[in-house]
Amino acid sequence: MKNFGMSMLWFWAAYVSVTIIGIVHTVFNIYVLHMKPMDEKSMGEGYEKTKPWHPLYNIILFSLFGWLYMRGLAEPSLYDALITGAIWAGICIVFDVFGWVIIKHPWSLSFKEFYIDYQPWISLIYVAIFLGPVIGFILL
Repeated sequence: MKNFGMSMLWFWAAYVSVTIIGIVHTVFNIYVLHMKPMDEKSMGEGYEKTKPWHPLYNIILFSLFGWLYMRGLAEPSLYDALITGAIWAGICIVFDVFGWVIIKHPWSLSFKEFYIDYQPWISLIYVAIFLGPVIGFILL
């Protein structure tokens, strides 16, 4: 990886942006569209209806931020894009275990909810994150 610091800047900008958009979408569904919020039994209709959109947020934003990263390299290559995508996906997979499963908060999920019940969405999200820098490279 040619510029790890810039890669991390663009990765975390994408990750935080995707997370905020997902939360805002859920809140919109609950308060504007009057969908059921989460309760002690489920994440609620407001969240459940956002799931198919999660891979789309990720492919768009990680491609945008991947493009910004690749554009900043003096001589970007497909190899750089593939390595960056692998690192971004790997960091996301590890961080998600802590941020969405292990550390308990109102929106945390169990391992089963996150890795089994959230299929195919979580797998598509990780593929989108991996492909983000590759798509960004292709768009140069």
